[in-house]
Amino acid sequence: MSKIRYTKEHEWLLVEDGGLVTVGITDFAQEQLGDLVYIQLPEIGKAMMQGEEIAIIESVKAASEITMPVSGVIVEVNTTLINEPEQVNHDPMGAGWFIKLKMNDSGELDDLMDEAAYTAFLKDME
Repeated sequence: MSKIRYTKEHEWLLVEDGGLVTVGITDFAQEQLGDLVYIQLPEIGKAMMQGEEIAIIESVKAASEITMPVSGVIVEVNTTLINEPEQVNHDPMGAGWFIKLKMNDSGELDDLMDEAAYTAFLKDME
């Protein structure tokens, strides 16, 4: 059974059975950034630790880094975003995903928020 988790940096993770994790940014994050114009993604096969930079995104407003929400190995990147970064603005929780990784330690998920906690986190930011 898959489940979604969120980070305080406004990233979402779709965690599937077997430790496969899809990562992207939330609707809130893409709204804050504005129209995305450039995305740099990591190499497939790269092992990365939680907190390391996995992507650089540039928008009409700012440049930002996306960090690894959990440790693991990059198994797939969304190459569509290289030529069509606006996919993130149109569908951040779907077609606008950034990477897929094989998670090393499922215990790292314990530090992340479920949807109710993330919604409360957003309310606290207002």
